[in-house]
Amino acid sequence: MDDEPDLREAVAEYLEGHDLRVLEAGNAAELRELAMRENLDIAVLDIAMPGEDGLSLARWLHSRGPRPGIVFATAAGTAIDRIVGLELGGDDYVVKPYDLRELVARIRSVLRRLSEQDSPSAAANSVLDHTVQVGAYTLHLESLRLTDPDGRDLALTVMEAELLAALVMRPNRVLSRSQVLNLAHGRDAEGDERLVDVRVTRLRRKIEVDPARPRLIRTVRGEGYMFVSSQ
Repeated sequence: MDDEPDLREAVAEYLEGHDLRVLEAGNAAELRELAMRENLDIAVLDIAMPGEDGLSLARWLHSRGPRPGIVFATAAGTAIDRIVGLELGGDDYVVKPYDLRELVARIRSVLRRLSEQDSPSAAANSVLDHTVQVGAYTLHLESLRLTDPDGRDLALTVMEAELLAALVMRPNRVLSRSQVLNLAHGRDAEGDERLVDVRVTRLRRKIEVDPARPRLIRTVRGEGYMFVSSQ
């Protein structure tokens, strides 16, 4: 969704050239209409829209039950938008003006991860999926699924799952925020280190018995974070 017709059409043409089916929306009303009649796999939402913005639409998409993957587009220098977007459960983001190749890569990454999480054979294949205990939960490293003691999936965004895996695979070792970003997402994310704090906070709410006194993901003041393994 983008309110600039020329940009929206150029992006749609590029994505369609990479075998992605694209539905365009120029405003919130158009996207809502599309979402009511189509099963959307992923939504690319421009945060800074006139009228109802991308953040509001993300909340609405979440409220409808099973949601599409969400990639936010934000303007350069507006880190607060990215933080709020990730707090709302956004799976990834791109900074405008973005390289279209980067957008395709982000979309494919989100689609791949969501497909793996939703696959009917995921549970059957978990026996082949190397696992690590994360408190009362089990992280399946290949599929990046987090399950409770009854085998039920906990809802994680793609970026939360990648960050958790980066920490869990290096237990009892302090990682700086920049190291966590590079290990989790494989890209130079300089200037966005505060987003690690956002994801860690969200993860703690999901896996810690007492998020205010975390025992699994510890903060090491002035250095970064450490996953504490009891194994």
